[in-house]
Amino acid sequence: MRFCPRCGGTIERRVPELDDRERNVCPACDTVHYSNPKIVVGSVCTLGDRLLLCRRAIEPSRGLWTIPAGYLENGETVEEGARREAWEEARAEIALEGLIAVYSIKRIDQVQLLYKARLTRPEVSAGPESQEVMLVGWDEIPWPDLAFPTVRWVLHRAAELRGRQGPFVPVGNPPRDEGN
Repeated sequence: MRFCPRCGGTIERRVPELDDRERNVCPACDTVHYSNPKIVVGSVCTLGDRLLLCRRAIEPSRGLWTIPAGYLENGETVEEGARREAWEEARAEIALEGLIAVYSIKRIDQVQLLYKARLTRPEVSAGPESQEVMLVGWDEIPWPDLAFPTVRWVLHRAAELRGRQGPFVPVGNPPRDEGN
């Protein structure tokens, strides 16, 4: 960041008062511009004993296989984001069954929330970010051609949970506190 989106002033890196780390600060309007981790949402989608994989049509890792996942958008819940990503990447309609993994990847400033899901209909097809999609058996996963370490991790986790009933971590919004 070079210029303040609020006033147009030149940004400087410094530790703001009462803080403990360098931030982007505009000396003209005293606005601190925080940079926080990106949230990635996705799901291991199954139909019976087969799972959905998508071959990436975009970088990074173009041509490699992944689960439907991507960045959470403003104005959506993590569950809505996971369902949207399944639709965008594989035209898949899914029902989330539970959160199965949360990964904090410090080196790339990401937090990933990954769900166990089931396809609500068998029809899937490549969306704009996928070259192709396929339903594979657990013994047919193309392990050497997976796009990211977290995909390997969550597929191993999902394999461990096969046959278990969720929710593993409840899906949905926390209960409202009627007293506040």
